[in-house]
Amino acid sequence: MIDHPLLKHKVTLLRDVRTEKKEFQELVDEIAMLMAYEVTADLETEEYEVETPLEFTRGHRVRGRRLTLVPILRAGLGMVDGVMRLLPTMRVGHIGLYRHHDTLEPVDYYFKIPPHPEETRFIVTDPMLATGGSASAAISFLKNSGAGAICLMCIFAAPEGVARLLEDHPDVPVFTAVLDRELNEHGYILPGLGDAGDRLYGTL
Repeated sequence: MIDHPLLKHKVTLLRDVRTEKKEFQELVDEIAMLMAYEVTADLETEEYEVETPLEFTRGHRVRGRRLTLVPILRAGLGMVDGVMRLLPTMRVGHIGLYRHHDTLEPVDYYFKIPPHPEETRFIVTDPMLATGGSASAAISFLKNSGAGAICLMCIFAAPEGVARLLEDHPDVPVFTAVLDRELNEHGYILPGLGDAGDRLYGTL
């Protein structure tokens, strides 16, 4: 779990039922950017020479695996701009999944990622890690395509979802801003914030 005062503040505003769509979108964007700073803390760098207005000096640039952001549609899209603001050269793939209303199991309808997944580091985004079914399925799709370096970035997580990811994909780090109490009988995180996709896009 990423522990930061600004995240705690913004997550509390995100929970509030009175937070309107525009502010909700802005908060998700800001939280994603703050989280991406922590998620990428272990990126490899290399030295190179740079010319300042006064002289030459040595600096650093990110090296190693290419970075690709993969939002789980549709709610994961709300986190893309925040991450891209921090890492504008990242490529973006898409995984389309939805949770079946009755079974709560993921159903896929779209999958598109850049070529050479074996040379790429993937950051999968979804605001909510509830049952873990969609996240686990998305990670499986990536692995089946040849991806090896994958992490999941969510804002809210339920213990059930974390346990599912640890069981299905123990090699995939999970970054979250909040670990909430539990799921209700409908698979919603408690206390949570409701349906992140509906609140992002006004489809309540």
